[in-house]
Amino acid sequence: PILTHFIDVGQGDCILIQVNHKNLLIDSGTSDSKQKLIRYLKNNNITKLDYIVATHPHDDHIGGMSSVIKTFEVGEFWAPKVISSTQAFEDMIRALRSENLKIKIAKPNTSLNLGPNTTCVMLSPNKTTYENTNNYSCAIKISYKNSTFLFTGDIESEAEQEIISNDYDISAQVLKVGHHGSKTSTSEEFLNKVSPKIAIISCGADNDYGHPNKETLDKLKKLNCTVYRTDLDKNIVLISDGTNIKKLTGN
Repeated sequence: PILTHFIDVGQGDCILIQVNHKNLLIDSGTSDSKQKLIRYLKNNNITKLDYIVATHPHDDHIGGMSSVIKTFEVGEFWAPKVISSTQAFEDMIRALRSENLKIKIAKPNTSLNLGPNTTCVMLSPNKTTYENTNNYSCAIKISYKNSTFLFTGDIESEAEQEIISNDYDISAQVLKVGHHGSKTSTSEEFLNKVSPKIAIISCGADNDYGHPNKETLDKLKKLNCTVYRTDLDKNIVLISDGTNIKKLTGN
């Protein structure tokens, strides 16, 4: 089976994917939640992360990264080619150096090997420079047999539009909603092309941004898809045998 864990890291993103005895971590939440994240991974018997993808260098996505890099064995570390002057980014770079890890640059059509019956493909960033750091986010589509998942980081409508123009197949049963459900992401056209059955919003309770935005929730409602939110549901774990996807209870 494939397990996708949407880990409750407050107002941030952190996703663990486990399939074919391989582990992929997408983002690492805020630095405030790093102890909680390390504990969560250890409780799930993680010792090695075959792949880590830092979707883009905002603190709510890479805040826990230096701790993760120092605590677990890491196979490959992927990130888009963009730097940041924040403490979290500097700590991450320092941790990578101390473990002799190089950053592999995330680009469209790059595949990560997650074993048999599984594909994992990067769909962005499609340009080399953006005004808005969110648009550098590395979006990833994963298929396991007939189950499909789309992880979008914080891509906003500009990057969504590029993905659409490049004709990538973005249809997916499970969508990690872009940018914590903000109104600058999840444009109607993008959402209709993904056409998810399950949408996951990773956000913090009573966050200062008003995420998820009502407009986004209304769009998801119109599609009749099931919405889970880390601010309400805490850790969300989905399991699929490659045909049926269901939510595990009691995490």
